[in-house]
Amino acid sequence: MPSAFSVIIREPKIRIPAITLVALAFTYASTLPYQSIIGINELGMSDGAYSALVFFSALANVATSLTLGIWSDRMADRRPLVLMLSVCGMVGFGSVFIFHTAPVFVLCVLLLIPMSNSTYSILFASIRATTNRMDRGLAGSISSTVRALYSGSWALAPGVIGLYLATAQSMTPAYGIAGAASLTCFLLYFFFAGKTRKSSGPLSEAPGFLPSLKRILQPYILKRIIAMSLLLGLQRLNTMLSPLIITHPAGGTVVDVGFMAGLTAFLEMPFMMMWGTLQKRFRNVHILAVGSLIYCLYLTLAGFASAPWHIYALVGINACGAAAILSVPITYLQDLIADRPGLGSSLISVSVFISNGVAATIFAIGTTLTDYSGTAQIAAFAGLGAIGFLLFLESSKRQLSAA
Repeated sequence: MPSAFSVIIREPKIRIPAITLVALAFTYASTLPYQSIIGINELGMSDGAYSALVFFSALANVATSLTLGIWSDRMADRRPLVLMLSVCGMVGFGSVFIFHTAPVFVLCVLLLIPMSNSTYSILFASIRATTNRMDRGLAGSISSTVRALYSGSWALAPGVIGLYLATAQSMTPAYGIAGAASLTCFLLYFFFAGKTRKSSGPLSEAPGFLPSLKRILQPYILKRIIAMSLLLGLQRLNTMLSPLIITHPAGGTVVDVGFMAGLTAFLEMPFMMMWGTLQKRFRNVHILAVGSLIYCLYLTLAGFASAPWHIYALVGINACGAAAILSVPITYLQDLIADRPGLGSSLISVSVFISNGVAATIFAIGTTLTDYSGTAQIAAFAGLGAIGFLLFLESSKRQLSAA
């Protein structure tokens, strides 16, 4: 069986979306670290107003991803959709950079930027439409490898952009960089992505929005989305907890926070490729269970950290577990609706939305009952419960009863 990387390089219908995802990562990585600084410190939004903006932006993101995912399954070619979403990114990010006013910022974060963010699931849908014709294990390995390349941009962009903005009086140039990244996505698809004509059949006659939404709400699928969201919530929670643990019980500094974030993202790349290789031989659910157990171990040990070197010593375990949680669910969720690449890929955004709520809930409960270290250990126990729930859903007996 050929390697996933060789297939990506050889197959244009996978290579171009993969390269575009690498460029797309710069739109996220260059803006998310500075969005709150721009909204609150530079544009004068209150904490409550900014929190509401983030919440409604998340709602817009999941609604847009679902709608466009369903729509893309009815299109003869996804190329025009990617081009349109890239234009939304160019206008949205570029407007924040050029105008630098609160109304423009709110409008772009609520409307244009969520549409640009939907490019992520559409590109993975394009890849899935091609890998559907391949061996299932190889298809999963390809998705994990592409996700690893995406993480590579995440590891590179914040540091490079941070150095560029180190002496800047405003953080808005980061949005100019994101606009340029959107332009790169547009140019890649405009010049190099060939037109794809879908064959006639169920895919080209995909049902509309409401029937598709009902399919997502089927208990069999909804339970598995919740299971994925619970596991992804562990990683989302760690992004909230890790800086607090580093700077409080571990006695580190903000420099340690930034270095740990970049180092973890960098190490996630080889681990994602490792998990992707294993997907050729083992079931996704078993790989995800093992990776999640590793992550639960990391959370447990992080709860005992009392010095910066304790956190640094755990970076390998952190990256290994996070790599599985971030990459394997892509294929798992797409497999739930394998005949609808767009709809199946939109489940990624649904899972991310729910996982943010899971992370916020565990954080609120944990910090009420104990400190940051104790919250990490509570999260580890919650993770064990989520792993058990997933394995219960996917057990042979449950599979037979579902059939």
